[in-house]
Amino acid sequence: MTYVIFEVKTENIAKINDLLKDDLVSRQSILTRDSSSLNIEKDVSYLKIEGSTEGIKKAEKLAKEFEFKKLSVKDAAEVNKKIEEQENSAADGMGMIFG
Repeated sequence: MTYVIFEVKTENIAKINDLLKDDLVSRQSILTRDSSSLNIEKDVSYLKIEGSTEGIKKAEKLAKEFEFKKLSVKDAAEVNKKIEEQENSAADGMGMIFG
């Protein structure tokens, strides 16, 4: 599956819900993370949308309207790596609890 990551300024966070009102976009895999939770020193949140090519294209179009910044391939890969590390760490923790 393909994905895209947007950088969303703190003052625009409420607009994420507006983006998700679109039927096609809402059917994609959506993940948000605050930059501080990823140890990134910025006052932003990250919105990751993963899914179909059509869903990603629609999300990109709407994101422009909401003034979300699409990350470059390199920056998106770095943020995605941090998100995956965080999710794996959480999964490992759950495994130790319920193991």
